[in-house]
Amino acid sequence: MFENSGRVRFVNNPEDSIDIRILFRIFTRRFFAFSSVALIIFSIITIQTLQSTPMYTASATIMIEPRQKEVADIESVLSAMPSSATALATQAELIRSRSLGERVVDKLDLVNDPEFNWSLRPRKTPSPWSLSSLKRQVVSVFSSAKPAQVAPVQISEEERERRLKENIVGSVLSRTIVARVGSTYMIQISFVSESPQKAAKIANEFADQYLLDQLEAKFDATARANDWLNERLEVLREEVRNAENAVEQYRAQSGLLSARGSSLTEQQISDINAQLVIQRAEYEEASARLESVRSQVARGNAADSLGEIFSSPLIRELRTEQATIERRKAELSARYGSLHPDIRNVEREAADIKAQIEQEVGRIVANLVSEVDVAEKKVRSLESSLGRLRSELTQNNSSLVRLRELERNAEANRSLYESFLNRFKETGEQESLNESDGRVVSAAVPAGGPSSPKVTTNLFIGLLAGITAGLIVIGLLEVFDNGLRTGEQAEQQLNVSFLGYVPHFAHGVAAPLQKLTFGSPDVLDFVVKKPFSRFSESIRSLKSSIIFSNLDEQAKTVAVTSPAPKDGKTTTSIALGALVAMSGAKAIVVDCDLRRRSLSKSFAKDGAVEKGLIEFLSGQVELKDAILHQSKAGLDVLPLSSKSVVTQDVFGSKAFSSLLEELRSKYDLVVLDTAPVLAVTETAAVANLVDAVVMAVRWRKTSTKAAKAAIKVLRNAKANLIGVTITQFHSSIASRMSDTYYTKTYSAYRKYYTE
Repeated sequence: MFENSGRVRFVNNPEDSIDIRILFRIFTRRFFAFSSVALIIFSIITIQTLQSTPMYTASATIMIEPRQKEVADIESVLSAMPSSATALATQAELIRSRSLGERVVDKLDLVNDPEFNWSLRPRKTPSPWSLSSLKRQVVSVFSSAKPAQVAPVQISEEERERRLKENIVGSVLSRTIVARVGSTYMIQISFVSESPQKAAKIANEFADQYLLDQLEAKFDATARANDWLNERLEVLREEVRNAENAVEQYRAQSGLLSARGSSLTEQQISDINAQLVIQRAEYEEASARLESVRSQVARGNAADSLGEIFSSPLIRELRTEQATIERRKAELSARYGSLHPDIRNVEREAADIKAQIEQEVGRIVANLVSEVDVAEKKVRSLESSLGRLRSELTQNNSSLVRLRELERNAEANRSLYESFLNRFKETGEQESLNESDGRVVSAAVPAGGPSSPKVTTNLFIGLLAGITAGLIVIGLLEVFDNGLRTGEQAEQQLNVSFLGYVPHFAHGVAAPLQKLTFGSPDVLDFVVKKPFSRFSESIRSLKSSIIFSNLDEQAKTVAVTSPAPKDGKTTTSIALGALVAMSGAKAIVVDCDLRRRSLSKSFAKDGAVEKGLIEFLSGQVELKDAILHQSKAGLDVLPLSSKSVVTQDVFGSKAFSSLLEELRSKYDLVVLDTAPVLAVTETAAVANLVDAVVMAVRWRKTSTKAAKAAIKVLRNAKANLIGVTITQFHSSIASRMSDTYYTKTYSAYRKYYTE
């Protein structure tokens, strides 16, 4: 898979390969960008890490009880919390709720803690290297417009305190980390603070407030249930009372009075039936006794011999006296005779006793008759009452349907009332049995060391982030860098000859300062003063390439062009003409860029050019009057005057063709500084008239696409494009970009140059 050449080949497709040397050259070429980005990111992370306040983390662990204690068989108002994953996640979010955070802030008085209340912190000047300061500096650089002045909104002291407390609660919650421990029933509450003791205190307070919140939730639910049950009981109690009153009122109105479990009518009927039976028996007995007396009297029996009469105490007493009197009479009769006065007295007494007996017998018989009449009346009365009660019972049975309905309603209300009453008593007892669904299994303790910033980790992350960002920047620069960098790249991608590198004649660390202080250096002065410099040698190499481009016929007219402005064509044209003139040959440089006139401006620093190419072509001046002679290098220049206005096709005219022929006859080399090919179409007309065309491309700036388009335009114009030269070349940078002989061995032969 690996080869000694340093090229990595893939087994599946041997033609696809990655040259490690190319990657290394890319890295070395972009090392400054890579190191700058990596160093900036690493420095920012390092400074931020070192300036960060040490933070300490303390954790408290609570466990959600999966089992519930059953002290009494009473159903809870608020059921036990389920122990599912969703329920545990819900409890974790509840711990981070704003209401719980407010309770913690109030309990610990964090409003007056400078760590959370920024207004209590002493003001200090922020470091210019802090992240906030860098952010403000970046915003101030890129913000051009000043922010609109907005009048401050007046808020009350209460609103200000409320907002302050909200911010503090938000700050506390942002430092609170709540997570379930694995798949267990445990929830870990962590808090981050500048003080290890404070972190442990707040974490424990979160755990305590959470458990207290659970208890209060149950107490509140039970209290609300008790209040509702109490209100409901009042309503039910009134409903039961009304229902029972309705039953009694209807019972009274309907006569459905009850005694010993039955209605009063039924009780009365039962009592009357019993009395009627007794009374009928008494009536039958009295009737029988009377009938017996009457029948015995009818048969002639003495009344006083009847058992009913004889049983009378008075009769027995009278008969006893009568017997006594009869015995005395007999004694007196035997002693004195029937005419004796005592006998008369005794007879009168006997007659009197007999009269009393008869009177008593009559009374007893009358009593029997009366007794029979009374018994008969009682029987008839009881029978009448029984009939009336039976009729009333029939009517009551019809009213009993409504009564039972009222009784059922009253019973239902009574049952509901008793159920609510029992539940009310249970919930009252439940308040004393409520307990939290969780418990603290591990209280938070002050941490022994800071949890952040982790200096080693952050520095390692900063190093990785810097390296990664640097590599990303290298990749982006390579992706968007489509400029030509090497001669091999120019030949391969443009399919033209590479004529050589033209380095930047003003280079080095002091070049930008020199340009800023004294202006752009004069290329003609540089070539004259340093004929053996690296820049001068590259121009000589370019001259040789032009000469040897056609061995049969030497190219005397050469047009120097470029795809776009600022590609270095004017500098190349002046340097090429100056070195040819300094070698003893005659050379002239013609400014053919009618719009920018860069060449003419470089030779007219002390004043404006009054006459030049356009004036000669229009016949206003002679050629010798239009040419400027530079005595420094012995170079002639045909400029463009600053006041000439071109309204016609200059380079397509016969006058311009004649001018080229005349210059070719007088000079050994004629260099035409033309306008960029892609910017001006007239350059193609000039390129068609000259012996050779050299296209200057700016090192790493001119894109391959633009160079190809310019070459296509020149070839369509049938110009003799002998090749391209890479201008503004930096060999010190190029040595890290290419492994060509020129770039790699420059350090070995740089002593041959005089800079």
